[in-house]
Amino acid sequence: MLSDFVAENHDLVVDLARARVAKRSAPRPTDEELARGIPLFVDQLVDALRIKSAEGRLEASAAVHGADLLRMGFTIAQVVHDYGDVCQVITQLAIDQAAHISAREFQRLNKCLDDAIAEAVTEYSRVREGSIADHETERLGFLAHELRNRINAATMAFGILKDGQVSVGGSTGAVLERNLHALQDLITRSLAEVRVQSGVQHSARLKVRHLLEEIEAEASMLADRKGVHFTVTQVPPDLYIDVDRALLAAALMNLLTNAFKFTPPQGNVWLRTTVTGDRVSFEVEDECGGLPAGDSDTLFETWTQRSTDKRGLGLGLPLVRRSVEAIGGEVKVTNMPGKGCVFDISVLQSPMPWSSTRATRPRAACPS
Repeated sequence: MLSDFVAENHDLVVDLARARVAKRSAPRPTDEELARGIPLFVDQLVDALRIKSAEGRLEASAAVHGADLLRMGFTIAQVVHDYGDVCQVITQLAIDQAAHISAREFQRLNKCLDDAIAEAVTEYSRVREGSIADHETERLGFLAHELRNRINAATMAFGILKDGQVSVGGSTGAVLERNLHALQDLITRSLAEVRVQSGVQHSARLKVRHLLEEIEAEASMLADRKGVHFTVTQVPPDLYIDVDRALLAAALMNLLTNAFKFTPPQGNVWLRTTVTGDRVSFEVEDECGGLPAGDSDTLFETWTQRSTDKRGLGLGLPLVRRSVEAIGGEVKVTNMPGKGCVFDISVLQSPMPWSSTRATRPRAACPS
């Protein structure tokens, strides 16, 4: 097993990782990092690999580890790079020694690395900042973490596939595909955040039906991969809104991604569009089982993760709120305990173009 391999080669892994980190130009390593930090990173991954189900103890230990790193004076960049360097050393050493380690074990290493970085960095940031005053530094730190993490995972999976020992259609290929899609989502989210922060918008009159067709095409593929039934209701052909298309699309895809993530296989997710007065509402309903107890409005606060699934960093919903507010809209959530929840994005409806028709027809809410 990979955990036994790492334990048996513990000192060698530490020495190789120290040598790798020592050569790094940025962020520059510190004596404390080389002396005490690297063994901690190795021990953390060994413990994680030994846990049959990594979701339980790993989250707690990684969170404590993140606080320890703060007390040792580590930066977010050091946390991200050191975990990645240790993982690369373990992978290369296994290849060099021709160790009999399965693709599943390498995938498990990737999962442990994913959880350890996410939990350690998240806890580190919570303790270090205590607020979002230094938002730009946090955003860049999280972006670097997510990019490096996904690229490491994709690279590792590609390396296994390149050896020809496993098929592209198997679980290793799924790891590569999942992380490539995650990189695409991350870049889309980051571009949306840049537009929100810069205040640069490109509002234009959009035909709602065309917008939903594009979102449905992309979201349906994600729903299929998750094994979730996805339904998009029809909208009137003459329904228009004036918004920044990229910001609204990013907000809706973020909500749908969360809905697919927390809805169990064979469950349902709906995207409904209704018209009430002069406002158009986009509702994303899932079957997540309902939200945990507490004020649902705190879901839109940075770093908030109310679910037991901690794979994200709690930045998606805050970005949804900022994106929607930037286009003059509103977003809210309704909890349905024991069933699911509904996120509602509301924006102003645009007057019907003169070219579409001379008569003004009353608009009714679309059937659910």
